[in-house]
Amino acid sequence: QVQLVESGGGLVQAGGSLRLSCVVSGNVFTISTMGWYRQAPGKQRELVATITRGGAIYYEDSVKGRITLSRGNENTVYLQMNSLKPEDTAVYRCYASIRAREYWGQGTQVTVSS
Repeated sequence: QVQLVESGGGLVQAGGSLRLSCVVSGNVFTISTMGWYRQAPGKQRELVATITRGGAIYYEDSVKGRITLSRGNENTVYLQMNSLKPEDTAVYRCYASIRAREYWGQGTQVTVSS
């Protein structure tokens, strides 16, 4: 019943910006944690950022200072990405932890050209 839909990916020049959105719908009571993972070809899935219901935020060291994770209303999270680098190219997937269960979006492609 729970669904996550990402948007905002695309092609951007190095140094540019993108804002990814993740909207959770369905029979949702509370969301404990939301965040973003990414996976580039030939690499393992990597945690980018997470935010708890209380507002505590964790950033991966490689994106710290360039990416801001924020929560909108109860069912929406944003990933503002600035100063993008080619190394940021990956499929970005949103997840939500709801009462000890994980739900995942389909992913959105981010491509950064040099």
